[in-house]
Amino acid sequence: MNLTAYTKEFSYNLKLSYPVIIGMLGHTFVQFIDNVMVGQLGTAELAAISLGNSFIFIAMSVGIGFSTAITPLVAEGDAAKHPEEVKSIFYHGLLWCLGLGLALFLSVYLSQNLMFFMGQPEEVVELAFPYLKWVALSLFPLIVFQAFKQFADGMSLTRYSMYATVLANVVNVLVNYVLIFGKWGFPAWGVTGAAIGTLISRLVMLFTLIVLIRYHKHLSYYMKGIWQMAYSKIQMRKLFRLGFPSALQMLFEVAFFTSAIWVCGLIGKNEQAANQIALNISSMTFMVAMGLSVAAMVRVGNQKGLGAFVDLRRIAKSVFLLTLLIDIVFAVIFIFAKDAFPWLYLESSTAADVVEVASIASSLFLVAAFFQIFDGAQVVALGALRGLQDVIVPTWICFASYGLIGFTMMVYLGLYTPLGAFGVWIGLLSGLVASSLLLYLRFLYQTNKLIRINGTTT
Repeated sequence: MNLTAYTKEFSYNLKLSYPVIIGMLGHTFVQFIDNVMVGQLGTAELAAISLGNSFIFIAMSVGIGFSTAITPLVAEGDAAKHPEEVKSIFYHGLLWCLGLGLALFLSVYLSQNLMFFMGQPEEVVELAFPYLKWVALSLFPLIVFQAFKQFADGMSLTRYSMYATVLANVVNVLVNYVLIFGKWGFPAWGVTGAAIGTLISRLVMLFTLIVLIRYHKHLSYYMKGIWQMAYSKIQMRKLFRLGFPSALQMLFEVAFFTSAIWVCGLIGKNEQAANQIALNISSMTFMVAMGLSVAAMVRVGNQKGLGAFVDLRRIAKSVFLLTLLIDIVFAVIFIFAKDAFPWLYLESSTAADVVEVASIASSLFLVAAFFQIFDGAQVVALGALRGLQDVIVPTWICFASYGLIGFTMMVYLGLYTPLGAFGVWIGLLSGLVASSLLLYLRFLYQTNKLIRINGTTT
């Protein structure tokens, strides 16, 4: 098959994924704005944001990962023209997310005292503690938002969550400006002000998406009478069987990156702040791959519903190729901008702490340039496998790659060699290389098996 068979799918892949990319960037941009604004207060405040968010990211990974079960089931039902099945999936997915949102908020809120026993710098913990309380509360609207988002994504209407997220970011910038620095008569609450801004923006995001879906001429059908739907244990189990492994996959990856925050904190405050800078920018470019992963999941789910397995594999490979090309561009940018990126977060100063943070972060961007490629590959492979509703084996692949390979190297190189934070990021890279290769091989195996069993229907 020539290259054109893949490149001709690029335009539709981008059309489907760009709203998701912008929406996902919006989630990360909330953290970017918090980091940039709080970074003007000092390196300890920036490290506090990093430590507080490490708890939030783990909780988010469970809720967001579980909600991804909604998308492929909706996409398959929509392609097969089964609207009542789609509505039932949406209803039961919403029930799961309501329960998870509440449980995750309570879990983070009740576990915040653990920060005092993690060997982190004392001044950082003192600043992170009030921040975490408010951001934990924002988990509830965020996870409920995910139920509506994943439903709309599964219906190939990805731009609605984008609109809601863009508006939420505008709100976040305004509230942060007022509450962090004490403008317009409000007190200067510093990192706590950033947390309240995050909570308010996520409430706005949820409300906006509900309104957009409720008044859309096609999607509104699925909202009408939704709370009168019959409860089905079968649907709840179906979502659990797909959602729980997906949540574990995302949990393993996020815990892997979160452990880098904690390991860097054991090395020192400046290493933790530098890690946060490199991680935040890397997370923003990663959102492009996340958007393409959703495109892979939706398109694979559609083709599965149609039984077109040869086209399914070709379309998925087109997403892999597009992601690779984009991530190579990002890698080049990281290499050439490695010395400039840290100063987006730091006040212009010759203070020793500030200069050291900038120097460490610059070195981390060299590693980040290379793992862009493997990070993008693994998340798109996961999206394609979720579209196939293949989640058990990929979960074990994620565990082995991140927990056994990557984490082991991270701890050894970071804490027991002179590499420090640079060694931590070498550990991150090793886990991503392993997962991307193994997940892609799994996708090839599964699609070859489906084509062999079902023939060459296109």
